[in-house]
Amino acid sequence: MITITVAGNAGKDAEAKTTQGGDSYCRFSLPGTSGFGEREQTVWFDVTKWGKGADGLARHILKGTPVTVTGELSTREHEGKTYLQIRADRVKLQGTRGQQSDTRHANQNGFGTDDDLDSDVPF
Repeated sequence: MITITVAGNAGKDAEAKTTQGGDSYCRFSLPGTSGFGEREQTVWFDVTKWGKGADGLARHILKGTPVTVTGELSTREHEGKTYLQIRADRVKLQGTRGQQSDTRHANQNGFGTDDDLDSDVPF
């Protein structure tokens, strides 16, 4: 198993889903950068968080939300392209920087700092 930690701003709003077997999950895209200067490049990860709290998590991750994810790295092939995937063990919201809608969403739910998120959100 390869474990990876990636920090970045969510590339799109998270989606909450349920499998036919009743398992809940949340998924979203997250960019990471590698290299520097002229050689810096953005690498995109498809992140999936399974289990309890997936629905709640999806309501808090909007496009532009700063997130740090730690989990198992894997790849999948589709039509000749390789996609990087992370099965998240830990998802940490880093605050509410980014789009104005992110701030409104966070404040409506009473979350505005990392401390608030750590103590009130069940994931």
